[in-house]
Amino acid sequence: MRIRHLLPLAAVLLLVLAPADLWAQGCAMCKAVAGSQAEDNVYGGAQAIGAGLNKGILFIMAVPYVLLFLFFRKKIGSFLREFRNAQG
Repeated sequence: MRIRHLLPLAAVLLLVLAPADLWAQGCAMCKAVAGSQAEDNVYGGAQAIGAGLNKGILFIMAVPYVLLFLFFRKKIGSFLREFRNAQG
């Protein structure tokens, strides 16, 4: 019973503790723009610009999911309870 409750928590912790580079893949256009930047010391070079773009994309992508969860958490919880108690 305890393992059943700890498994989702472990999955969430694994996802949260994963490095940002794993999740921040970026779109093709942003990657092309970041790759075409000259490798000078402006703003930390091309690698720093690309890393900043990837982290920005990750942040922008995560915000709607967090807001949806906050707005619909009661409906999500009731759906999960109904799904868990379903017969068949």
